[in-house]
Amino acid sequence: MKTIYKFGAATLVSTSLLASTAFAGSLEDPIVETVPAPVFEPAFAGGDWTGAYGGLNLGYGDVDGTGEADGDDTTYGLHVGYDYDFGRYVIGGELEYDKADIDLDGAANTDSVTRLKLRGGYDFGRTLLYATAGAAKLQTSIGDDTGEFIGVGMAYQVTDRFTVGGELLEHRFDDIGGTGVDADATTFNLRGSFRF
Repeated sequence: MKTIYKFGAATLVSTSLLASTAFAGSLEDPIVETVPAPVFEPAFAGGDWTGAYGGLNLGYGDVDGTGEADGDDTTYGLHVGYDYDFGRYVIGGELEYDKADIDLDGAANTDSVTRLKLRGGYDFGRTLLYATAGAAKLQTSIGDDTGEFIGVGMAYQVTDRFTVGGELLEHRFDDIGGTGVDADATTFNLRGSFRF
């Protein structure tokens, strides 16, 4: 009988201790503050080149003409165009105007070059590598001529609306203004474009 009393007393003491710890503190439900999860805007991954664009160019032109008619100087201008992205490949067209005040060693002065371009390239996401070709109209102090050009270029999407890039073009003009003067011209342009 003593064992039953001892066992009963031990059970009573342990139950009362457990009950007192369960009711310790406030009787109200605890307030749990929820912290809102931060909302992150996804980073621009690039890759969509479809759409119209326009911008400015700053570059360098080197003209090698017949005889001593050679010269080089800075160029500047603007461009507008449209690209269509087929997934991995991009095809587009562009109209570009460069002011080019290049003295051809006193034989002539170049005033400007206007280009009508076709371009096609490979879409690397933010980067577009392309080849371009088309017709170029050269205006000089001795007359005008329409020739052809070919080249390569690269554009990089800084944001979904702004791209930067560079372009290297090789031009050929024959019999400028009917004077018998021929010229080969190399131009390199740095370009900044806004996409619409």
